[in-house]
Amino acid sequence: MMLLLSRVLETSIRHRWLVLVLTAVLVAVGAFELTRLPIDAVPDITNVQVQINTSVKALAPTRSSDA
Repeated sequence: MMLLLSRVLETSIRHRWLVLVLTAVLVAVGAFELTRLPIDAVPDITNVQVQINTSVKALAPTRSSDA
């Protein structure tokens, strides 16, 4: 593991201009994507509610003879 880290650091130092150019490209792409990112200023924080309608005989209104 230490050998791999040493090789990465040596290569980065040897090719420092390439590292700087790649970093600048990544920053530019990130800034461009940031302008396209949709941001909701007021997020919807209401509780999620689900309503299920079923027909059950026990819960059905009874027909009275009064009506």
